[in-house]
Amino acid sequence: MFIETEGTPNPATLKFLPGREVMGLSTADFASSASAARSPLATALFGLDGVARVFLGGDFVTVTKTDEVSWETLKAQVLGAIMDHFVMERPVIDTSMADNDLFDEEDVDPADAEIVEQIKELLDTRVRPAVAGDGGDIVFRGFRDGVVRLHMQGSCSGCPSSRATLKHGIENMLRHYVPEVVAVEQVEY
Repeated sequence: MFIETEGTPNPATLKFLPGREVMGLSTADFASSASAARSPLATALFGLDGVARVFLGGDFVTVTKTDEVSWETLKAQVLGAIMDHFVMERPVIDTSMADNDLFDEEDVDPADAEIVEQIKELLDTRVRPAVAGDGGDIVFRGFRDGVVRLHMQGSCSGCPSSRATLKHGIENMLRHYVPEVVAVEQVEY
């Protein structure tokens, strides 16, 4: 098995491409080892000293390291853990465990349903593919009073350029195509 690696705009994050499907059409973001219990792959990666965050994308795994370790030390260990996982044909997500994500609900006024659909369509077709190319994802979390709320995952979470991406890229694009949008803000959880 050959696994490619790519840098991301976040210097603490690398993108690993195992040459096969990881999550398909969904994603999973784990900010700690405790949150990774439902993913054998993420759990194995958090077992390595220096792993701070794991993001599972359609066909890639993004790993963010702590400042205490270098990629020179950690990269080979991450490659080994990913390779072992797929060679042993373990599941990426243990579907028998309940997903207790309390943040799945969106904060949306039902009267704005048409506007929300336009926003989601633009995010899905223009923003998410570009962000996935950098090893991350953006999740729509709400729209109220002209403000779009987005959550950044993977390499985008904690990236020095994420604020500029939101304000100068995504906000300008959404305001251009959807006049009801007045601002975009990042939400954390």
